[in-house]
Parts: sequence; structure tokens; C-alpha cells
Amino acid sequence: MGAGPAGATAARALAKAGVTVRLLDRSKFPRNKPCGGGISLRVLKRFPYLEPELSRISTHTVARLYLEGPGGESTVIESDGPAALMIRRLEFDDLLVSLAVDAGAELVTGADIVQAAMDEERVTLTARDGRRFEAPIVIAADGVHSVIAKRLGLNRQWPARSIALDMMEETPRDTLRDVDPSTLWVAYGYEPGRGSVSCGSQSTHAHLSRLRAQDGNRDVEHGICKSSRAPEGYAYIFPKRDHVNVGIGYVLEHYRESIGTAPYELQRGFVDHLKRLGVIEGESKRENFTPFLIPVGGPLKHPGRGRVLLTGDAGGFVNGFTAEGIYYAMVSGELAAGAILRTPASAVRRLASRYSRACNYEIGSELRDSVLIQRYLFGNRRRIAQVVEGAQRAPDLTRLVIEFAQGRLGYGPLRRKLLACTPLLAARLVFERLRRLQLAFGDATGI
Repeated sequence: MGAGPAGATAARALAKAGVTVRLLDRSKFPRNKPCGGGISLRVLKRFPYLEPELSRISTHTVARLYLEGPGGESTVIESDGPAALMIRRLEFDDLLVSLAVDAGAELVTGADIVQAAMDEERVTLTARDGRRFEAPIVIAADGVHSVIAKRLGLNRQWPARSIALDMMEETPRDTLRDVDPSTLWVAYGYEPGRGSVSCGSQSTHAHLSRLRAQDGNRDVEHGICKSSRAPEGYAYIFPKRDHVNVGIGYVLEHYRESIGTAPYELQRGFVDHLKRLGVIEGESKRENFTPFLIPVGGPLKHPGRGRVLLTGDAGGFVNGFTAEGIYYAMVSGELAAGAILRTPASAVRRLASRYSRACNYEIGSELRDSVLIQRYLFGNRRRIAQVVEGAQRAPDLTRLVIEFAQGRLGYGPLRRKLLACTPLLAARLVFERLRRLQLAFGDATGI
């Protein structure tokens, strides 16, 4: 259920193995999907069949990242080759669906599932129009608001601390365009109205001494006293071949407690800010704007039960710090298919645990660490500043991260090398993990 990257990837893998697959979605393809549309280029290493098919859609690659911190500190990171793939979900998802159908999957559109039930023999899904679909196994790839997860009690609701509100518009270049389409622009801890004077791919550290005075653990910028904690959010410009994606996002809990501005007003203010900096030209268009939710609290502890497996956003497979989800959706979809292929019908009770182990092995540590890093860095704006400024001071570590994004280095070796070079971060990650275990124990025992 759900023909996005997770569902379509799972359907293709199963169909190619000779399994009868029905791919359900409430939309007809191609359909628009709100998303930044950036994927680390390692996706082509992980899914080699994808690269020769990309010529069918408009793509754009970037090798330069402009990174900015909450105080305006900035740096530019350049790789020796493409590091990120920029796509439009309208085209990319349609491509993945066509690959699944070509492999033998049956596509059923207009299936808006509103009920789900599971017994010892099958799973039954009921659509809004009364149609019923039955199968021995269901892969739920129906997004952050997964009806299947709710109806079967796998995930009733994401807490506001574990999801981000992303406010984004995807606009043609003849209306709104970025001045430097070769650069991916990302700001962490972005604060509306902050008035940073950083611009494009130029580093402007010097302006901080004029705009910021230090007062203990508090910053004073433009006469406004601010907490040492960074705003729990991000802003970005993702250049596409014929479009540009401009967005701003916050952890929902932070947005509700600290922002208080309507989504499009916030977006329009951000675009105006970028125009003043000379980074963007043109006008924001309300009809191209779509706010949406992203799970950023890490994967569910149990992304499956019985005959149902949760993939993609439905299972929380999103990087908690970068908010990248497409790659992990595809991985979780293929891992779900693999678990099904390796589990005989007589041992279906082992299916969910087999899938969970596969996810933990390939992407579990990476996604759990991303949440710890998110909460640690946003805990103090100076920590983000240190990461931004350290990208230039520690070129060897930066190179490792680039190789990881390009698919030349796995997460395990990257993690070991990073933690060996940054013992304070290693200690903090251990502390955060122990603290979360303690909190989980307290919740379970009522302490």
C-alpha cells in the first residue's frame, strides 16, 4: 500500500522474484508529492539499476554545499564529483512505479484505504469506495499518516517531538530561481527575522563581530536576546534542472511553541530574506507551496507485526538531522521484499523480526545516531557553529562525509573514523543513548 519510493521499490523487487504483487495507491501517476527532492548519490551504488533509467526524467547533480549555522557562520564544502542527486518527486516516483509495473507488479490507483484488519491467514484493506483487497502479506508504505499503522496499532500517532513540519514550494525557474544552481544551500537552526548577511557561496564570518555580542550563554543579535539553544529547524534551497525547491522546516513541537507564524507567511518571509541576500530572484507562488510532515524521531522500534511490514515514512525511516527520506525509503522497501522472499509461508511469524533485523543491520545505527546528533546539536547553537566552521578546519573528516554521500564509504567505517577523531562527540552520543534508554525504562516501569 503506497506507490512512493518505498512501495514501488518493494513491488519491483518482489515482482522480479516471481511473486504476485498488487501495488495500491490512492493517486494516479504521475502525481505531485511535496518533498525537497534531494538524494545522496549513494543511491546509485545501492540501486545500480536506477542510473540507466534516470535519463527518462529531469535530474540535476550538485558537488557544492553551502552550509550556514544559526548565527550566520557559514562555509562552502566542495567534492571532487557529484555528491547529491536532485529530482522532482512528480517524475521520480512515476519512474519507480513504471519500473515496478515493468517487472510484473499490478498497479491499482484510486485506492484510498480507510480500514485495515489482520487475522491468522490474511490482511484485509478496505478502501473508501468500499473495495476490499486481501493478501497474505502487506507492505505498508502509506506515509507519515499511515492508516494501516494506525488501524492495526503499530503506530497510533507520532509525537510532536518526533516529526518536522516542512514548508516548501517547487517553482519553475522562469518564476523563481536560485542565482547559483550548482550549489545546495542549507541553513541549520534558521531563525525567522534573524537578518543574517551571508550570501550565496561566500563565507562571511567577519560580519559576526559586528552583529553579535556575547553575554555568557546568551547571544545578543540586532538587540534581541536569544537563548543559547538553536531553533530546532532548517532552511534550504535545492536546485533542480528546470525548477527550484525552497523550504523551511521545524520540529513540530518547536514550531508550535516558538514560531507562531502561519506556514505560508513564514515561507514567503524566508523567500524575501533570500532575495535581499541576492541568493534568490523572482517571486514566491502560493499555488506551488505545500506544507507536509516528516518523521524525524528515528525508526519505530517494531516496524512490523505479524503479516504487516512498515516501510519509508510509515516506519520512520528518515534521517533525523538531514531529513533525507527517499534513500531510506527505498532501502526499507527492498529490505521488506527481501524478508518476505526469505520467509516461508509456514514461518510467517518470523517475518517481522527478520525485517527488523535487516533494517537494524543496514540503516538502524545510522538513523538512530542521526536523531541523537539532531538533539545534541540543536541543544546549543554554538555546537552547530562549531560543526559549520570545523568543516574547513578538518578537511580529512569532511572528505569522509563526502565519500559517504557519494557511496564510496559505508556508514560503519565512517562512524568509527569520525568518533575516533572526535572523542567528545563520541562520549556525548554514548551519554544520549544511555539517557534515552533510561527514559524508556522509566516510561515502561512508571518511574
